[in-house]
Amino acid sequence: MIRAAKWIVVAVAFGILAGIGGLAALSNPAVGLLTVLSAIPAAGLTTYVYFSDVTTREPLSLLVTTFLLSILLATFAALVNSYAQRFFEPLGVLGMPLFFFLIVGPGEETVKLLAVRLYAYTDDRFDAVVDGAVYGAIAGLGFATIENSIYILQQLSESGSLAELSFGITAITTGGDITALRALAGPGHVIYSATAGYYLGLAKFNPDNRGPIVVKGLLLATVIHATYNTTVAPGSYLVSSLTGLPDLGGFLVYVLLYDGVFGFFILRKLWRYRHAYNETGAAAVDA
Repeated sequence: MIRAAKWIVVAVAFGILAGIGGLAALSNPAVGLLTVLSAIPAAGLTTYVYFSDVTTREPLSLLVTTFLLSILLATFAALVNSYAQRFFEPLGVLGMPLFFFLIVGPGEETVKLLAVRLYAYTDDRFDAVVDGAVYGAIAGLGFATIENSIYILQQLSESGSLAELSFGITAITTGGDITALRALAGPGHVIYSATAGYYLGLAKFNPDNRGPIVVKGLLLATVIHATYNTTVAPGSYLVSSLTGLPDLGGFLVYVLLYDGVFGFFILRKLWRYRHAYNETGAAAVDA
């Protein structure tokens, strides 16, 4: 019964994905190429998290399944975000921060964590706390990939550049600018969901406190995510104003600073885990 319910969820998610244009990266080679390029920074960070796992390497089957589940389940967050945003827009200056903290952050981090929980988490090869961070990072990569693909497609369609992307210099430039912006945003998803995933792994091996630990990880990921969404525009503007950098440069500096702080938070936990594991053969972990 539970297995059937999982397949129904996957089937519905795939239908939504096709309906919102999420398969354009497969049907349109130009969009596919831009999507791949936009995912490179997130993929690089995910690779680092993967090799930070000092225990046994995670099997490819679980990694690929988690990646695909994240892509599919992202569609539910996309629908909720699109529907809910209209209720926050009339609230003025508080509208978007509330939208980010109450809808976007919780929704997107929940579906990414669910991508880990539905399959990899239940497998016996998920056998260490650090595995949660690895699968969380993979889920973040999947989410960032499909989000980038849909965003690139929408922006190119709205600008009228999609049809001439392979031929027009203006279209190629437009596509490159959009891809650069999405490439900078992608690693954040890896950081957020690796954080939630770490706590999911911690919860698996602390069954007496499983619920509170999972909630703590999800709340941390949500707050980090929503704070980024709320502060990225004014923060980037402030950096540009203080340094004289162009808009893209200010955005780049702000994202590197923000992701650096919270990336260090989760990487420090992985480094401590690796140190303890190498010292004792069994890791001491903290919440």
